[in-house]
Amino acid sequence: MKRILILHTGGTITMQLHESKKDGESGESSFNLNYFDEQVPGLQEIAHVESQTLFLEDSANMTPSMWVQLAQAIAKRYDEFDGFVVLHGTDTMAWTASALSFCFRNLTKPVVFTGSQVPLSNRRTDARRNLINSVELATLYMPEVCICFNDRVYRGNRATKLSIGDFDAFATPNYPTLAEFGVRLSITEQYRPASGTFWAGPGFNPSLRLITMYPGMNSRDVVPKNSDSARALVIEAYGSGNLPSGKNHTFIQDIDRYISAGGIVVITSQSIYDDVDLDKYEGGRRVRDIGALGAGDMTTEACVTKMMYLLDHYHDIHVIREQFRENLAGERTH
Repeated sequence: MKRILILHTGGTITMQLHESKKDGESGESSFNLNYFDEQVPGLQEIAHVESQTLFLEDSANMTPSMWVQLAQAIAKRYDEFDGFVVLHGTDTMAWTASALSFCFRNLTKPVVFTGSQVPLSNRRTDARRNLINSVELATLYMPEVCICFNDRVYRGNRATKLSIGDFDAFATPNYPTLAEFGVRLSITEQYRPASGTFWAGPGFNPSLRLITMYPGMNSRDVVPKNSDSARALVIEAYGSGNLPSGKNHTFIQDIDRYISAGGIVVITSQSIYDDVDLDKYEGGRRVRDIGALGAGDMTTEACVTKMMYLLDHYHDIHVIREQFRENLAGERTH
């Protein structure tokens, strides 16, 4: 029987309802192993399941140092288990899954993130199904950091949270699902054996800013004069990567000054579908010509966590730029 380690980080799935709470309202995060086994009978029939609590946090409190702690916990016990399931809050699950995807090389085992929209203690919970599916998935050969939610499996660094109140909370807008649970489990992705030895190198430098464009934004308020306070900017531009370029706007000039001072600029889009194309409009072409990087079809979560990872692992700006253009962990198509 396969050995699976469940790592608890908190979130709605581990919350217990207080008697004063109404049905569907969340309580405090409080994990009890015996209660967990009672609520999900039959889990040990799928695999030999063990668990480890790293922390019990609302996922809004997640930090890059917690990503490192989680990656290190998996690496430390990598040889003991056949797969890993991470219980995590849904709000930043896609961020953490993206971050961990860059930490591992030559992964040969599944790292499956899951959680729930409703606590396990609620009679209408989606937690049982998500957890059972995730443990089953972790017994298979799927060398991915992935998200298993509402009978679908998504590549972690392609996923984003779309719904607050629907059980179908996640999607990968620019990538097909890896698998779907129905009467049978249908796996759509084909995997080759890893060509090297498993390696883990967690580390993130959060010295960046995420800027979301809006009409009337003053670029002087958001674009630093130099890279001392932020080594990189990820800008969620309009449409295909368009930015204000008219004579009354200073965005291009301010970005040019920032890049000339040693900063790195990535242009992604507020639109979640399709590729960023900096050639399409004047604003995109001008910012491309001064050295901004297009994000392709990466999610914002992947752009930010990938850049944090690169800033921690490399100092040379040219290496960081080249590595960002590369597809490191399946996060971009081209």
